Amino acid sequence: MKRDDILAAYNFRHACKSFDSTLSINTDDFHLIMETARLSPSSFGFEPWKFLVVESPALKEELKPVTWGGQGQIPTASKIVICLARKTPYMKHDSDYIQNFMSDIQKLPEEIVTMKGGFFKKFQEEDFKLLESERALFDWSCKQCYIALGNMMTTAAMLGIDSCPMEGFDRDGVEAILAKNAGVDLTSFGVAYMVAFGYRENEPMEKTRQGKESVIEVV
Repeated sequence: MKRDDILAAYNFRHACKSFDSTLSINTDDFHLIMETARLSPSSFGFEPWKFLVVESPALKEELKPVTWGGQGQIPTASKIVICLARKTPYMKHDSDYIQNFMSDIQKLPEEIVTMKGGFFKKFQEEDFKLLESERALFDWSCKQCYIALGNMMTTAAMLGIDSCPMEGFDRDGVEAILAKNAGVDLTSFGVAYMVAFGYRENEPMEKTRQGKESVIEVV
């Protein structure tokens, strides 16, 4: 892509609060958006995410009352994605998930599994102190999930598809609904964010951002 095309996509993207409910994202475009989520980078490459694509109208109706920041988006979006972040049973350095991930997914030799596992243990225990609480490790997982969120929204913008990231919800309420209706194991997963995709109903206000001199410093 040309530089101007990249900047045009970033200027096109905005937090769309209401979508044209008569328009649907085609299958190929949505698969591309989700593929850029799947291919996103994460710390140590351990992919602490799972993406739920909510298609059930009944589930959307149940989620709406506990999603105060999605009142316009949930009923009108073409696609709703809920990102689940993996908790301690998955992400602690000595978990089966981590050990199997290194050997089965990353296909590392046994000696490298041992070495990388040692680095990850030190990272969690000492460098970032992630084992001081369950919440610390969960929040770290969520930070990785936001990398995928940025990639999904940027890909959508490049395709002329609008999006809206959403944190405006009662997490306990949303998780209870997902446990009941989607079989989500809340000891192993928690909601990081929601994101809606579709086509804008109205043109957005002019984008506002701080100037470069306020946010970029060379040292």
